[in-house]
Amino acid sequence: MNQPQPDGRTAAPAFVEDLFLTDVFLIKGRLPNKAKRLSSLLEDWSRAFLPVHDATLVALRSGEVIRTPTVMVALREVLFAHELIEVAGDAGMQKLGAGAVKSSRIRAFYNGPVQFELAGRIEPGAYESQPLTGRKFFIMDQPELRGLDLQHPDLAVLRGLEYAIVRKDRMAYVYDFR
Repeated sequence: MNQPQPDGRTAAPAFVEDLFLTDVFLIKGRLPNKAKRLSSLLEDWSRAFLPVHDATLVALRSGEVIRTPTVMVALREVLFAHELIEVAGDAGMQKLGAGAVKSSRIRAFYNGPVQFELAGRIEPGAYESQPLTGRKFFIMDQPELRGLDLQHPDLAVLRGLEYAIVRKDRMAYVYDFR
């Protein structure tokens, strides 16, 4: 669907590949030249900012929508991410390992400008730091969000995700159902 512009012209729709949730915005767009799974890319990213092209930013508090050709997102601000278009196999790799590891259910709480909860299934203790691997993210199956207006048309994409790539050090509280 084409987007109307203030001057009356229409713009071609943006191609959305990746989602990033921060304390303030849901950011939809695509990382350029992605040659590996999003989870691996986030783990290996050595720069401070991720370039998101054809970006749509949706304010979590007001619902305001901002569209821009590129936005630079500080990696430290990412709470979780998801690959809508599976370019390099996060979901496929996840399914290959299904059943190989027991999973536990958690609820993670965030206390930024917008307080919300993320619940789902993870590998036991995945939210803990592991000095051996040094991983900053873990995979959560079937994440459910509470505390955000998922009725908003631009935020509705967060309902029913198969998985989320969750940043460990951004959760404020974790309730582990083990």
